[in-house]
Amino acid sequence: MKKERSKKYRLIQALRILSQIFFFSLFLILLLQTRFPGEDYIKNVEGFFHWDPLIAIVTFLAARTMFTAFKFAAVTIVITLVLGRVACGWVCPMGAVQQFFSFVFKKAKLLHPRKGSHNHTTWKYYILIFLLISSLFSLNLAGILDPLSLLTRSFATGILPAVNHVLSISIGLVFSTGWTSLGDGFVQAFETLNMNAVFFQGLLISLIFFGIVFLNMHRERFWCRYLCPLGAFLGLLARWNIMKLKIDENKCINCNLCTIQCETEADPYPEAEWKSAECVYCFTCGSICPTSAIDFHFSARPESIEAIDLSRRKVLLGTFLGALAVPFFRIHPGRTRASEKLIRPPGALPEDMFLQKCVKCGECMKVCPTNALQPAKWEAGPDGLWTPILVPEIGYCEYYCSLCTQVCPTGAIEELMVEAKTQVKIGTAWINKDRCIPWIFGDPCIVCEEHCPVSPKAIKMVEVDVLQPDGSIKKPKAPVIDTQLCNGCGICENKCPVVDQPAIYVTSIGEDRSKKNQFLLDLKSTGDTATNDPYNTDPYR
Repeated sequence: MKKERSKKYRLIQALRILSQIFFFSLFLILLLQTRFPGEDYIKNVEGFFHWDPLIAIVTFLAARTMFTAFKFAAVTIVITLVLGRVACGWVCPMGAVQQFFSFVFKKAKLLHPRKGSHNHTTWKYYILIFLLISSLFSLNLAGILDPLSLLTRSFATGILPAVNHVLSISIGLVFSTGWTSLGDGFVQAFETLNMNAVFFQGLLISLIFFGIVFLNMHRERFWCRYLCPLGAFLGLLARWNIMKLKIDENKCINCNLCTIQCETEADPYPEAEWKSAECVYCFTCGSICPTSAIDFHFSARPESIEAIDLSRRKVLLGTFLGALAVPFFRIHPGRTRASEKLIRPPGALPEDMFLQKCVKCGECMKVCPTNALQPAKWEAGPDGLWTPILVPEIGYCEYYCSLCTQVCPTGAIEELMVEAKTQVKIGTAWINKDRCIPWIFGDPCIVCEEHCPVSPKAIKMVEVDVLQPDGSIKKPKAPVIDTQLCNGCGICENKCPVVDQPAIYVTSIGEDRSKKNQFLLDLKSTGDTATNDPYNTDPYR
């Protein structure tokens, strides 16, 4: 036995673990840096996404436009063509999470590695086919299952807000013990992180993420083996790479240990059945081989490699479902009239183009300094699930902030300078006179007018007559809205002292990005436009 070879693969395996730690730490640092930096503009914190070829291709197919930042995805493609799926095994932060928990579950005796008895690795290829076919018909669902989008969304709306609450409780305990100086230091560090604490769907998104994590108790790196569409895409490219596995038959003792311990069901033994499309080059097989029979070498010579066993019927089924999903995803009332709650961030593209580009990553929600941006439920229909909407109940659009426009990785939100952003109208405020303090009680209140950030103010105070229950009349100054000046920022609704249901509220109507979602719906004009423009698939674009 050549000990130096065994040492070589143990060293390579250690380097791979260090690489995973480095790239996951980089991912986490960039995510934590996705916050208000104390300046008008933020650094390139969304750069990780631009190396993702799945997002690049699906966004291109759905929107028919290519975001120039995705040029880096070509580097990932070239590396995969030459070296195989090293990005999955060495770089992907989602892969690092899966491998870490697989290791933990193995150490806890909750996971017992065993040879795969069924070929379920093809599931991810059918998922990929579904995503690609649906994107051809302008339905972009890649963000739901893309590993970077899934991981970012889970951390931004679930994990980090939970950490926020834990830290808040911990700081309170520190102060309660009388360690004021230590508590002040914790408060300063905590405020520097600036983590948003409230997300409507944070629990659901977190449960999905932890469900994926706990699947590793059934199979090591379950997500990477069976579900990851990005891994499937890279697997298709990796079949002809030059890094090949070689087993020395004179040393091999047919123990099958390499196949049992394989993290992704690449089946190193026997050599003829090795699946390069599944191998992530973790080199576990080389490091655990008791006779050092396994080696990896570079060779451009074509060799017999186990093909991806895809059922023709299932490929056709995935194709059919991908096309069939499109009309069913578009059956919702918002296709006729926009939901009043569908208030998109400033700079958001017209709704149809926005949905074709948005990958539901949560970057804009993470960076919002007021926690106003939330993952949508059904306001935009099923294809708009987890896309960002502004919820004034929680926060408001800061007048001199354009951070959300700077961190969108796909261009679904157009980047705006602060000066341009202040001119964008995302909705309009309305007053419910039956709940407004001056209008219903005749008592003075100027909270909404005080907070209105536009100049001249969109909320005016005018003297009105308010009939009292005893028949007397009060003459307070009550708010009215100048709809031409209102930009829909939502601060008036957020600050309204009527706590249960604010007396002033914001809807999406009048937004700049839409020619149809205006105060009066011209049905004749809408019909003509829909008839004359064959590409107008969105009636409120």
